[in-house]
Amino acid sequence: MAPSAMSRRTRHWTTSLSEAQPVPYWLDDPGKPRPEPALTGAETCDLLVVGGGYSGLWTALIAKERDPGRDVVLLEGREAGWAASGRNGGFCAASLTHGLSNGLTRWPDEIHRLQELGARNLDAIERAVARHRLDCDFERTGEIDVATEPYQARELKEFHEELTRRNLADGIEYLDAEAVREEVNSPTFRAGLYDRRGVAMLHPAKLAWGLKRACLRLGVRVYEHTPALTLRPRGAGMSVRTPYGGVRARRVALGTNVFPSLVKRVRAYTVPVYDYALMTEPLTPGRLASIGWRNRQGLGDSANRFHYFRLTADHRILWGGYDAVYPYGGRVRAEYDDRPETYAKLAGHFFTCFPQLEGVRFTHAWGGAIDTCSRFSAFFGTAHRGKVAYAAGYTGLGVGATRFGAEVMLDLLAGERTERTELEMVRTKPVPFPPEPFAWAGIALTTWSLARADARDGRRNLWLRTMDRLGLGFDS
Repeated sequence: MAPSAMSRRTRHWTTSLSEAQPVPYWLDDPGKPRPEPALTGAETCDLLVVGGGYSGLWTALIAKERDPGRDVVLLEGREAGWAASGRNGGFCAASLTHGLSNGLTRWPDEIHRLQELGARNLDAIERAVARHRLDCDFERTGEIDVATEPYQARELKEFHEELTRRNLADGIEYLDAEAVREEVNSPTFRAGLYDRRGVAMLHPAKLAWGLKRACLRLGVRVYEHTPALTLRPRGAGMSVRTPYGGVRARRVALGTNVFPSLVKRVRAYTVPVYDYALMTEPLTPGRLASIGWRNRQGLGDSANRFHYFRLTADHRILWGGYDAVYPYGGRVRAEYDDRPETYAKLAGHFFTCFPQLEGVRFTHAWGGAIDTCSRFSAFFGTAHRGKVAYAAGYTGLGVGATRFGAEVMLDLLAGERTERTELEMVRTKPVPFPPEPFAWAGIALTTWSLARADARDGRRNLWLRTMDRLGLGFDS
């Protein structure tokens, strides 16, 4: 395409963003609940949960379900669900390992057990949605990983054959170009892997708000706009200081994820990586018909720098991913939540995937930080002689896995040996990230190498092959 034609096309794409609000669509909801009051004064409890995202909310809820007499307090620095839990794509996956491929690479000997536990965890989420009447648009639609290049189609077919040999392909179907376009009509789709039961779609902010309401109904004392400032041993338990008071607790569960852990030695295991998304206006019946998508599956492409996309309950398309931006020094700042250059890029990719949707406008554009670790899936541990537990590092796949992580933290705090705590995945840690400037340089080189691999039919350069051998990596 000639430069002048390219610039006209770019202007056309960016016109679609002219009315997009720089706020997360999910949080821009008239049904958003009022925050609970901040903590003022001193509290005591059996269990203190720090963090009001999915990780903390599931922990508080399950703790009360396990023992209704347990006295539970939850602290949230701002409002429940305001960070990653209210900004994600709303893909609730059964996988605990950031996908089967990652799980097979890292824990081949226990992958069948991990798959079973993940399926049970997703079933438990579905039951909790019904039991607590969580109005969060939960749909068990499945997901299709699509190939947009010939080499990706070959890789998907080979991976399906490997899963079949390992008895891991139950519910997963390989789709050729014609079959995948029967499901969703894009001229860019060349093949797909359809996981029919292992993923649900939901409204992520409504899930967080519903979990908060369920916690309150069960007697959890929730304090919002109450950051936890320090964590120290005190007597037989722990003490957490807050701006206007503090909490003494027998046990503490940390669900702070991307934010700096109150256990300082944990901080080196995660870095914040910023991810961005767009949301379209509601599609008309004619536009919906032009792309098919009758079964409303979640979709993601197979590139290293991939896109994820799905339909909402009101027939919008969420389109996100591709850029994964690490800020120097690993800082989490509100100014990083908005990135127009990425929005323009995503808009161009959207209309390349769905040219029949030319003229559709985007209403929302936003970003947020993902707690990324070097093995891409959560890690767990305890501190202060077992009185504190933590879970972090979900790397963008925490909508479902945080419930499993909550159960792990409660098992660890109880000192119990369970099928969860016996897992190698739970007993081991990822490789920590190096200090700056080495972290920034390494992540920048990895990002460049992944983009280069996408442009070279998936061929990984020496840097990526070395990272693979060391068990390190980087994923958008």
